[in-house]
Amino acid sequence: MKPKLIRLTTVPISMNIILKGQLGYMNQFFEVIGVTGYDEKHFNEIAQREGIRMKAVDMARTIAPFKDLRALWQLYRFFEAEKPTIVHTHTPKAGLLGMLAAFLARIPVRMHTVGGMPLTEVKGAKRVLLNWMERLTYACAHGVYPNSKGLQEIIIAEQFCHPDKLKVLANGGSNGINTDVFKPDYIPDAAQKKVEMRQSLGIKEADIVLCFIGRIAKEKGMIELLPVFERLQQKYPIQLILVGVFEKYYGALPEILVKRIENNPDIHFLGRFDDVRPYYAMSDIFVFPSYREGFPNAVLEAGAMGLPSIVTDINGCNEIIENRKNGLIIAPKSELELEKALLALLEQPALYDSLSKQARPTIVQYFRREFVWAEMLKEYQFQINKH
Repeated sequence: MKPKLIRLTTVPISMNIILKGQLGYMNQFFEVIGVTGYDEKHFNEIAQREGIRMKAVDMARTIAPFKDLRALWQLYRFFEAEKPTIVHTHTPKAGLLGMLAAFLARIPVRMHTVGGMPLTEVKGAKRVLLNWMERLTYACAHGVYPNSKGLQEIIIAEQFCHPDKLKVLANGGSNGINTDVFKPDYIPDAAQKKVEMRQSLGIKEADIVLCFIGRIAKEKGMIELLPVFERLQQKYPIQLILVGVFEKYYGALPEILVKRIENNPDIHFLGRFDDVRPYYAMSDIFVFPSYREGFPNAVLEAGAMGLPSIVTDINGCNEIIENRKNGLIIAPKSELELEKALLALLEQPALYDSLSKQARPTIVQYFRREFVWAEMLKEYQFQINKH
């Protein structure tokens, strides 16, 4: 019989996106069980696509003591019944509850991947609480895996755990990128599709299209991106497409900015899509002025699709993009630097062409999913032998 491997995320959309394909790959070597909250779309989609068993445990993303205690008890009972060899958690709340339950159930191998730290934008008493939760999660784990070198440095600086527990696998990231799926000629008639997509939005062939994919929120740099775009659209034939949803809770935009986005004829708010390749394909520049990240999939995807990116000098982003090689790196929260970077790509065709040519080869060389999966499998085997 194959050893059991349980993977946890707080909500099913996270598991469906950040572990796509990896769960099925690991199922060749382990009996993989996915544990996450339930919804009709993502929960069942994971089970069918990956060919694994799923267990629904409702976990709150926010601080909810009674709900958290109930989820902790459910996880403990489930681990006791299943007796897995490995429990591997992702996302903050699943990490805390999953690692604590696995510790109490004496699971032989306990692993937690750190894919981002919301606490870095939090202050005061809440920051103290989140720091304590992070330390408890890591204390219960045998191995902690920041998905970027920058996150590893933050963890060491905050003294969340001993550095010996930390390891960045491969070149960073949790799942790598499927470069056979994300590529400029992703369909046979990709060029014609690009023309049709632009025409459907009223975008002219000569327009320069800026693209952002992610949550439409303060911490994603919308506060800086919107006024910079509004100034540049007065002088250049540019359009902006936003693929994602408006954040409703933490980091929600002021209503006045939402209205400016909705009322600007050159900004196209398109909502969320499972297949975002057409939107990369119809674009010229990927803009990602985020304040904090783990290891952003969107920047990997944009590069694999051949787009030069403008990103902020934060962990993850500055490990995917090398300044003036496959994109431009700017200071976070800086309208001035964002405007300068956009102007450089709008006014310097040679620079734009150079960055475009290097965008995809960089991703293919360092971040293919097959490489990331192989390194993860090696780590599982290492931890099993160790513990």
